[in-house]
Amino acid sequence: MPPDTARSRPWASDRDLSHFLLRACHDLKSAVRAIRTSAELLGRDAPQSKAGTAKTLGFITDGARQIELLTDGLANYSVALQIERESFQRIGMSVALRTALARLDNELRAQRAEVSADDLPRVFGNPDRLAEVFGILLRNALRHRSEREPRIHISAERQGADWHFAVRDNGAGIEPAWLDRVFEPFERMRGGENEGVGLGLPICQAIVERHGGKLWAQSTPGEGSTFFFSVPAADD
Repeated sequence: MPPDTARSRPWASDRDLSHFLLRACHDLKSAVRAIRTSAELLGRDAPQSKAGTAKTLGFITDGARQIELLTDGLANYSVALQIERESFQRIGMSVALRTALARLDNELRAQRAEVSADDLPRVFGNPDRLAEVFGILLRNALRHRSEREPRIHISAERQGADWHFAVRDNGAGIEPAWLDRVFEPFERMRGGENEGVGLGLPICQAIVERHGGKLWAQSTPGEGSTFFFSVPAADD
């Protein structure tokens, strides 16, 4: 059963939504400011130093990439918030997992990651969005790996009218102080040193909750993490 601390919607009022939008604007403005400042430096340095120009161009590229990641994340979050129940169907979660694995094939190969799974059940939901949940959780496991080659296992357990899925990894784990914060929009583990904008888990949360489920996590630093989510079963 999910604990009482299983994450709920990241905001429940207009005030919370306003805070979310302000954080989004702050991050966008910071990235834009970095591009503008770098462009100004490029204009001053260009005649004097090719090395300085290359460095400044790197800052511009990084700033532009951050804007792209943030806008893509906001767009994906918006899609997750608009899932209609009319799009739900009976689907095999093994199919959703295979879709996610195909999309991540290059990353999995590059990191020599092994992904295993039990026989997964059928559920009632949106196939594309549930594949996205698997994709985000798998990508996070790769992003927060330890020095060991990534090993990820997916399992499922029936609990009443729902199936509870578990995505376990052998990664770096999550410090107790971060275990709740990782679900907050724009939060980045380890101070944001990993690529991303902190919207992956909130997107997962939005998708799962619109399926009537919950998302939560358990972790031991240095030993790995397990992310759980529940989805209504597709009883024939």
